[in-house]
Amino acid sequence: MSVTAIHDKLAASGARLGSFRGAGTPGSFGDTKAEFRAFLEGCAVFDMSWQAKLVLTGEDRVRWLNGMVTNNIRDLPLGHGVYSFVLSAQGRIQGDMVAYNRGDFLLVTTDREQAPAIAAIFDRYIIMDDVEVADISEKLATIGVAGPKAHEILASAGIGLTLAPGQVVDTTWRGVGISVARSPQPAMDGYETWFSGDNADKVWGALQTAGGTPVGSDALELYRMVRGIPRYGVDLRERDLPQETGQHYALNFAKGCYIGQEIVERIRSRAILHRTFVGFEVEGDPPSPGTKVRVGEKNAGEMTSAMRVPFSSGERTLALGYVHPEIAVQGTRVQIGEQTATVQMLPFPYES
Repeated sequence: MSVTAIHDKLAASGARLGSFRGAGTPGSFGDTKAEFRAFLEGCAVFDMSWQAKLVLTGEDRVRWLNGMVTNNIRDLPLGHGVYSFVLSAQGRIQGDMVAYNRGDFLLVTTDREQAPAIAAIFDRYIIMDDVEVADISEKLATIGVAGPKAHEILASAGIGLTLAPGQVVDTTWRGVGISVARSPQPAMDGYETWFSGDNADKVWGALQTAGGTPVGSDALELYRMVRGIPRYGVDLRERDLPQETGQHYALNFAKGCYIGQEIVERIRSRAILHRTFVGFEVEGDPPSPGTKVRVGEKNAGEMTSAMRVPFSSGERTLALGYVHPEIAVQGTRVQIGEQTATVQMLPFPYES
């Protein structure tokens, strides 16, 4: 388990610490429901020590990574990033990541629990290429900021930047060098701040003083569920195909060859899709992951994750999973195990 750069401060504040995505981080600051509301109504500030960072250098880095992932690295503008999948030769998802063009190097961010496998895949395919991969996860701390007031809180803290989705900018803040990135994933429209771990206490304190609400990974998972964002290892598995996940912004069909491209292109050109990613509103408690989805007596898919979500209007059980395309219609009634559920298009509707 990795220890966060602000572990002592967060522990002293009363945070309940635990493991999340391969790192030690706060699970809650004592009121998960209020923390979740910050994502929907205000500004959530959260530790991202679970984010791994890999630096790719060498003259072949752009060409090589473009041939490794599903999105377009070749034409990525300076200071911008894209969300991508890493696939097997059979087109199955091996991991997900964001790649940023940082000028003299490419920066890849992913979960710490994914990083060793992704680094191993990279190492396997670097043969005669001028590419080197270095893990700098321990050198940079990361704090996330999300919610409808995220930009306002950043500005109040003195980080007044207007960024396009996927853009990253380097700046100096109160004598501290930081980088600020905006998520390239449309459903998770938040920001990340990267800086030396020695300054984590200073950045965290400024964001909280500006009005940001400290939140833990429990609230972050609730927000992920409501926004319908699949998580690798939970909703994205090695048997899943990219188009099945609904994350179409991770795919580029004009970038040239990459590992698994033949399968992805075949699915697109023949319009063959046997499953698609959807949400469910479930009557009752959350079913267990892997529970089959049925229509009548026929299997129609499977559920991958479910949570009891504490909206201000009352608790609702929401779930994510895959169903046959003909079932993926808003309002379709299905059975998940013994429970009745309704298919919902993502993200889930809610009132802030």
